[in-house]
Amino acid sequence: QVQLVESGGGLVQAGGSLRLSCAASGRTFSSYAMGWFRQAPGKEREFVAGIRWSGGSGYYADSVKGRFTISRDTAKNTGYLAMNSLKPEDTAVYYCAARTVAITSGSSWKSQGSYAYWGQGTQVTVSS
Repeated sequence: QVQLVESGGGLVQAGGSLRLSCAASGRTFSSYAMGWFRQAPGKEREFVAGIRWSGGSGYYADSVKGRFTISRDTAKNTGYLAMNSLKPEDTAVYYCAARTVAITSGSSWKSQGSYAYWGQGTQVTVSS
């Protein structure tokens, strides 16, 4: 089992920044990669960004490219999502997730069924 706890959400004005953290514990060595997802009110949960625990560049949804940066600190078993130039449409509950299934293509990052473990979510609200 892998336990994930998100933190860092809050209320910010449009154009502002936030950094989310995702602390992992348990059998973290079994996790291949982590991803961030978000769910806005009345909408389906969607992929935001992903990164392999072994390193490499992140993979991003088009809606956040150039504004969000995903990273991880393996020594701390913690993942991060730095969010800049926030927009009201970024308002959502943000979830981190861990997957044990390898990435086979860029689009496979978005497959929510490939993520076995999920955090409880943290609210991000961007005011206009």
